[in-house]
Amino acid sequence: MYPERTGNGPAVRAVEVHQPTPITPAVPYPAPPVPVQPHAVPAVASVVLPDGRVVTGYAIPAAQPEPVAAKLAVSRTAVNVALGGVGFLAVCGGLLMLTAFVTALAALAAQLITLAAVIFGGWIAVQMLGSNRHGAATTVNIRKAVIKRNKFYG
Repeated sequence: MYPERTGNGPAVRAVEVHQPTPITPAVPYPAPPVPVQPHAVPAVASVVLPDGRVVTGYAIPAAQPEPVAAKLAVSRTAVNVALGGVGFLAVCGGLLMLTAFVTALAALAAQLITLAAVIFGGWIAVQMLGSNRHGAATTVNIRKAVIKRNKFYG
């Protein structure tokens, strides 16, 4: 395994080839029992390996895929879109009712404000025009007041 030198040339290594040796158990273990249903006995299969050994065992049936569920005639996406459209139409109807209600409420508020302005304006007009002509007004006489040396003479 150590390099050997021959003269002044490069070192040459010896090549060793290792062959793996199979490990055989000292005591052969019995094969585990295969559950067999009473109505069906599985078929025994033998396989010859390239080195001449024969391996015998039960054949394993191919895995059967689970049956595919029946496809719907309409895709789920189409159903979801249709349900979304129905919901949207229901919301639009509600929004139309809401806007109609808000419009009616605004018209009522405008009418109440106009009514209040008319009533208040009429009251002011009656106060200004109606009471002076009948002599019920209060007369106030203003006299000349004199203030001398911080004393009021009225």
